[in-house]
Amino acid sequence: MHELRIAEDLTQIVLETAKASGLKKVTEINVVFGKMIQIVPEIFEAAFRECARGTVADYAGLNIEIRNVRMSCMKCGWDFKVQENRFVCQCGSSELEIISGKELFVKSIEGEH
Repeated sequence: MHELRIAEDLTQIVLETAKASGLKKVTEINVVFGKMIQIVPEIFEAAFRECARGTVADYAGLNIEIRNVRMSCMKCGWDFKVQENRFVCQCGSSELEIISGKELFVKSIEGEH
């Protein structure tokens, strides 16, 4: 369950950012995950809630954006969204480059001073 490890890391980032910014309360956290990270949002949120318990981020809203996997064919150049885990171009090639879908970052942290 890698959701717990990522939730621990997010909590650390949020707490360090809150301290550096002088926030007394974190109100919103916006994170972005690519589908290839394979996060289960409900499990991630439960893990984050546990990690943040008793901190300035205890009651923060957690907004999770999931980005689709997009590929580019190295043979014909077609860019496409991967559907149904089908990692093959319309031309039949499997020589693909990932354009998006591996993201894992904090988009923003909001709070009160």
